[in-house]
Amino acid sequence: MLNQEVYNFLATAGAKYGVGFWKPGSGIIHQIILENYAYPGVLLIGTDSHTPNGGGLGSICIGVGGADAVDVMAGIPWELKCPNVIGVKLTGSLSGWTSPKDVILKVAGILTVKGGTGAIVEYHGPGVDSISCTGMATICNMGAEIGATTSVFPYNHRMKTYLNKTGRADIAALADEHKDDLVPDKGCKYDHVIEINLSELKPHINGPFTPDLAHPVSEIGAVAEKNGWPLEVKVGLIGSCTNSSYEDMGRAASLAKQALDKGLKCKAAFTVTPGSEQIRATIERDGFSKILRDVGGVVLANACGPCIGQWDRKDVKMGEKNTIVTSYNRNFTSRNDANPATHAFVTSPEIVTALAIAGTLKFDPETDYLTAANGEKFKLEPPNGDELPARDFDPGQDTYQHPPAESGSVMVDVSPTSTRLQLLEPFDKWNGKDLEDLQVLIKVKGKCTTDHISAAGPWLKFRGHLDNISNNMLIGAINIENDAVNKIKNRLTGEYGGVPDVARHYKANGLSWVVVGDDNYGEGSSREHAALEPRHLGGRVILVKSFARIHETNLKKQGMLPLTFADPTDYDKIRPDDKISITGLATFAPGKPLKGVVKHGDGSQDIINLNHTFNENQVEWFHAGSALNRMKELQ
Repeated sequence: MLNQEVYNFLATAGAKYGVGFWKPGSGIIHQIILENYAYPGVLLIGTDSHTPNGGGLGSICIGVGGADAVDVMAGIPWELKCPNVIGVKLTGSLSGWTSPKDVILKVAGILTVKGGTGAIVEYHGPGVDSISCTGMATICNMGAEIGATTSVFPYNHRMKTYLNKTGRADIAALADEHKDDLVPDKGCKYDHVIEINLSELKPHINGPFTPDLAHPVSEIGAVAEKNGWPLEVKVGLIGSCTNSSYEDMGRAASLAKQALDKGLKCKAAFTVTPGSEQIRATIERDGFSKILRDVGGVVLANACGPCIGQWDRKDVKMGEKNTIVTSYNRNFTSRNDANPATHAFVTSPEIVTALAIAGTLKFDPETDYLTAANGEKFKLEPPNGDELPARDFDPGQDTYQHPPAESGSVMVDVSPTSTRLQLLEPFDKWNGKDLEDLQVLIKVKGKCTTDHISAAGPWLKFRGHLDNISNNMLIGAINIENDAVNKIKNRLTGEYGGVPDVARHYKANGLSWVVVGDDNYGEGSSREHAALEPRHLGGRVILVKSFARIHETNLKKQGMLPLTFADPTDYDKIRPDDKISITGLATFAPGKPLKGVVKHGDGSQDIINLNHTFNENQVEWFHAGSALNRMKELQ
């Protein structure tokens, strides 16, 4: 099997160090957390940006980089700068075509992809009770797309029902005893308040290319025509960690059955991704999977799948302009299918299903008619579906491996000749000097997510091999010098090459380098590789207008210097062939800015002020060369 050696590594490493292992086919970890681990009032960290999914059960679940999780497993306290709290007051109630997904699509349109940075989003108000527990999880999950530290809902009867249905009645009873501690305090003040009337909220669809470009579904056809976006929907995709609950699948199936009853199938290709083995088995038992297959759907594995680019797409050529609609959370350029010309829109599973049936963005299911096989015109009735199965969930196959009681004889399985797995070597310590004459590797133009820095899709097979996966470093970033991707000038040879190739050449020649970037650098996935790769290939500094939270911390953990321009307009002073020296490192300390000496090719210089957010412990990571190095020093 293609991935067997990776699974063997995970299984043996888990067994060796007392960590449980959910085997292949278990599903997406966020759904598994909701079904098994999250509970009201727990503080949980997870190594993915969509960890806040657990907020749907009243949990404080925060996405972090892998190194943060290592700290916690090693007994080192986890730290976070105290966040602000944004309150979202919900009034009215959900009904008709409007779904929980529309709440976060609306919020994303209001706050944008960085409006939640440094804040916890707390939903409250009388409208909360009209949302299912898994619907609340959907809203919290996609809070990652506004940069929020996490999102949370107050404990209520919907959560109690879900806990009871997933075999945790004892936890539900305990939560009932302490319910006053699991809801907002009376008279509490928020740093910012947004109010949404659910009774007036309309179905939304966001995109393309960014999850905060919000449109009512009723307007998207006209907006697409105006902007030249392809109207034909090539593929509809439902599922992912954001929308793969029993309720989601049931509501989508209710629409599919209406189409089938009228002799119709989807005009677009249609894929379905169950969130967990439990969901897969239960929707199979209850007939939803058959309905979705009969309407033209393909039920994929219980996994992230196309949401993270694991999609061997064949229906369009690379570079061909096309539209897809998904119930996922992200729609950055090239994310789903590696095609930069794919216009991806995110919406609810219900709207995805309706648009896949109609085959066009110009279809508004609230007002528009479809034509049945017999020529009759008909409207789809609003979707309906049970929040939870009438019978208990079917757990499906047992896919969990408990750690053994005795692990002394277990050997972690890593082949020295593997192209998939590679044991990490420690990064070099800081040499005690200022960083002199760092070559600008690339000056990035515009949005640069962790997908741009370390692409997913086919690259994911190298996640366990740092040197191999480093061949994708910054290949999606736009070079301001030529508006091209993965084409930068090697200042030592004068020739153009790919970003990883030039970085390797600089490293081989002892030339350290710096990346210059724009606002909200590193938004999106918590992908650790986006910080490991620059360090591995000789980078020392990432200098930008502003960072996304998780990526900034990840860079610090690997001994990099994430710095921001004190004056954001200084970004414009940096030329692609510049060298930059970072001075003041001998007295590097929390709250004390550094200086940047920008040396231009014509001999002129600019001196700029550079800010950072390092605390005392993080300064020690930099001195040691990485947080892991510092951990070892303290042993």
